[in-house]
Amino acid sequence: MATIGQPKLELRELRKTGLKLSCVGFGASPLGNVFGHVSEQDAIDSVREAFRLGINFFDTSPYYGDTLSETMLGKCLQALGVPRNEFIVSTKCGRYGGGFDFSEERVRKSIDESLSRLKLDYVDILQCHDIEFGDLDQIVNETIPALQKLKKEGKIRYIGITGLPLEVFTYVLDRVTPGSVDVILSYCHYSVNDTALEDLLPYFKSKEVGVISASPLAMGLLTESGPPEWHPASPELKSACKAAAAHCKEKGKNISKLSLQFSLSNKEISSVLVGMNSVTQVVENVAAAVELTTVGKDEVILREVETILEPIKNQTWPSGIQKS
Repeated sequence: MATIGQPKLELRELRKTGLKLSCVGFGASPLGNVFGHVSEQDAIDSVREAFRLGINFFDTSPYYGDTLSETMLGKCLQALGVPRNEFIVSTKCGRYGGGFDFSEERVRKSIDESLSRLKLDYVDILQCHDIEFGDLDQIVNETIPALQKLKKEGKIRYIGITGLPLEVFTYVLDRVTPGSVDVILSYCHYSVNDTALEDLLPYFKSKEVGVISASPLAMGLLTESGPPEWHPASPELKSACKAAAAHCKEKGKNISKLSLQFSLSNKEISSVLVGMNSVTQVVENVAAAVELTTVGKDEVILREVETILEPIKNQTWPSGIQKS
């Protein structure tokens, strides 16, 4: 974990679970080679450095790299050689390289396969992956009850749901047995350009559901290099984010760092997941988080960036794409 004398990465409680997650979570989708090749040694070094610097939360899915992310993360966690209770692992079910299947039969098979790849006896959180592509009533009546059985069997500790459209969360949470869903994972809805998730935070609190947010850089929109070719954002949104990135660079600032610090500033969000595949990325992300708690973020530049992005605030895009 963090060395003596070094500021520690903040831990935040995941609502009623009692889990204390590092405010920056390690998104392991890049370990599945979804953004370019990552060697096994680079993956191990990245996870080891993340853990050393205080990151204790690692998130993956059988969908990332068609199971490669889980397999690689399993090797990395094994290489750590630390007690199981010192790290928190979440994986997912329902979305696979071949498509979607939220049936109880597939979910039961899925967790056994995941545990084998991860080299674990249990995962801390199992999440239904991108539920907007399934039948939400099946999620309520079949998938969540199946996960509750797995919870009783000790294969998972807590239950979650993930998706892009925010309305899928309220649909499910309003219909399941109270307390049967412990956490939601939302992506691209709490960043400098889109804070739509904020409106739902009181609702999640009333349901005693923990909140994890992913993609603080809006899948590459809020970076100096810009988004990948396949990014589904509108030309208007891409142009505004490019202008914001250029403004930051002109002022000697980095938009990615500013964006991560913005996303980390809301304490109602237990952890912000960032895809990482190198020691350099790990060090930069942790440094940004520590700087936020010790020095604070640049409020002047932040306000200037928010002004640039105001015309496209909360503009989203169709779901159905790979995310980091």
